[in-house]
Amino acid sequence: MYKACHCCGLIHAIPELVSGQRAACTRCQSTIMRPGGDSLSSARTVAAATGAFCLYWPAILLPILQVERHGHRSESSVLVGTIDLISDGSWFIGGVIFLFSVILPLAKIVLLIELSLLNLLHRKHRSLSFRIMEYAGKWSMMDVMLLALLVMLVKIGNLVHFEFGPAVIAFVLCVVMSLLASMSFDPHSIWSEDE
Repeated sequence: MYKACHCCGLIHAIPELVSGQRAACTRCQSTIMRPGGDSLSSARTVAAATGAFCLYWPAILLPILQVERHGHRSESSVLVGTIDLISDGSWFIGGVIFLFSVILPLAKIVLLIELSLLNLLHRKHRSLSFRIMEYAGKWSMMDVMLLALLVMLVKIGNLVHFEFGPAVIAFVLCVVMSLLASMSFDPHSIWSEDE
């Protein structure tokens, strides 16, 4: 069996491995394969992606920020704020936020779950799903939105009184779990034979 190093891309002929052994890259010493490594990688990906999926819904549906200005208190969730932007006529901004902060992160999480757990698609379609997941992951902006929220809170300082809503914790954890799921996913598992 031949496998490419995920770090440097050097292709290696992998011998049959027994428990306790690992195949390491001769160029960069990264671990290429170890017995049971595919199932371990898949289990980590499933756990992190499922956690991200469960945290995604409170992250976008619960109030993320509660703002009080001149005695007027308002709170908004990511989804409601996006819908408000669209209904107020800011179609472009609302559409961009909806696509990059709501749709693409969900697509990435669902595709990670399908690729590592469900295996509903044929191998050819799974490779297309992997490419879509990679593309969606590059453009999903949950982590960028979180950073923008924190920068905004620092800049407005004493102008208004604000409190974090209950969605902030879910939002941060969802971003972390999504990143962990992406990092632990092994694309070689798409083409490896079922045991």
